[in-house]
Amino acid sequence: MSKQYDYFVIFAEMRTGSNFLEENINSYPGLKCWGEVFNPAFIGKSKQKDMLGVSLIMREADPTLLLRKMRDATEGLAGFRFFHDHDPRILAHVLKDPNCAKIILTRNPLDSYVSRKIAGETGQWRLGDLKDAKSAKVVFDKREFEGLLDELKGFQLSLQRALQTTGQTAFYINYDDIQDIEVLNGLAHFLGVFEERGKTTQKTKVQNPSRLEDKVVNYAEMVSALSNVDHFNLSNTPNFEPRRGPGVPTYVAGQTAPLLYMPVRSGPEQAVQVWLAGLDQRAPEALSKGFTQKTLRQWKRQHKGHRSFTVISHPALRLHRTFCRYILNLSELTYGEIRETLRGTYKLPIPVGQPDAGYSRDQHREAFLKFADFVKGNLNGQTSVRVDGTWASQSEVIKGFADFSLPDMILREESLAEGLGHLGTSIGVSGLAAKAELDDTPFTLADIYDDEVEDAVRAAYQRDYMMFGFKSWSQT
Repeated sequence: MSKQYDYFVIFAEMRTGSNFLEENINSYPGLKCWGEVFNPAFIGKSKQKDMLGVSLIMREADPTLLLRKMRDATEGLAGFRFFHDHDPRILAHVLKDPNCAKIILTRNPLDSYVSRKIAGETGQWRLGDLKDAKSAKVVFDKREFEGLLDELKGFQLSLQRALQTTGQTAFYINYDDIQDIEVLNGLAHFLGVFEERGKTTQKTKVQNPSRLEDKVVNYAEMVSALSNVDHFNLSNTPNFEPRRGPGVPTYVAGQTAPLLYMPVRSGPEQAVQVWLAGLDQRAPEALSKGFTQKTLRQWKRQHKGHRSFTVISHPALRLHRTFCRYILNLSELTYGEIRETLRGTYKLPIPVGQPDAGYSRDQHREAFLKFADFVKGNLNGQTSVRVDGTWASQSEVIKGFADFSLPDMILREESLAEGLGHLGTSIGVSGLAAKAELDDTPFTLADIYDDEVEDAVRAAYQRDYMMFGFKSWSQT
């Protein structure tokens, strides 16, 4: 075995064939892939909480410790699989290390998306034999797919730039190539192993080999929706601060009213959409949503004299709203893993299930303070959890808008009715009042607010306080 590299990483995503590729790499002498060892929710494989004597807590404190342990425990070359939402600290570490071999596994994003939807529907994420196969037909969701596409493309662009700026190269392999033993032998050569194999291992089987037309309920609708995807002008959407992408798919516009709302997540989104729909005399569901950069340009051309706006909120109010709606309560199922990581690793004193009558105000205050401390570290790149848009700095979110276009008006939630009234007047509409956003449950910010809460939030969002001149929440 020739030792050009000290270890390797497989950059992949869910449903790209990474399990199959890992099994085949492990069939070569001197190569050992240890799985998803930097997944924030587990180590190596689902539900596993420790590996090689390293626990989740230990990995959180020093992720390079586990990397060293893997290399020491491997006779030959150790490696691991890394997805875009894994520990960003390790990503930074390996990208600048020329002694780490980079393997980039890709798959048609639409195939990955449909496969992921089917796995979520059937509960089968890995197939060992045809007799155990489960199948389902799923519904294509344009907005959901475009959000996933933005994330994946942004991650791929960040990998490409890192390799370019450091003068490194990677071994690119597509999903369709992983069954080709000659390609796998070439990958082994890249890693310094020259003992070739005659066939692939077949422990993991292809789960859904049928045509997309046979797997998607609304196939014709999907084909029509994808015709608007602009493949050559994708936004660069990094996964962590200090930079963010424009988030075009989240924008909301009137069908007749020439107004474009560019939401900052965890702001008064519902209240603004109700007001905007009122201008069209329609229900909020009828607003124009799910834009791509291409379709948004079309909307702008069709609505001469359009205005665009966003709304910022006091950081304390916004962070508390994020905590209640996405972490404490169970209404947003996509935040389940983050919620469990916060409970287990960061010791947030929140219940396993939905808060009940036994969940006290003091417990709520303590949990929120711990969440604010977590967000402070998260925004500074000190945790393994992604910087989520629901708590990212508002200043960075708005700077991200500039990658496509800036809002020409920034309103404040504390004076929302006045600001929206002025905006309506600017397009010749008056007399529509904006309602306030609903209070959070089971406790409002006012129920727990004091100087300690204000200081904890200010420590997390110093840039926002400076950028927008926020005072203490009690003074708003």
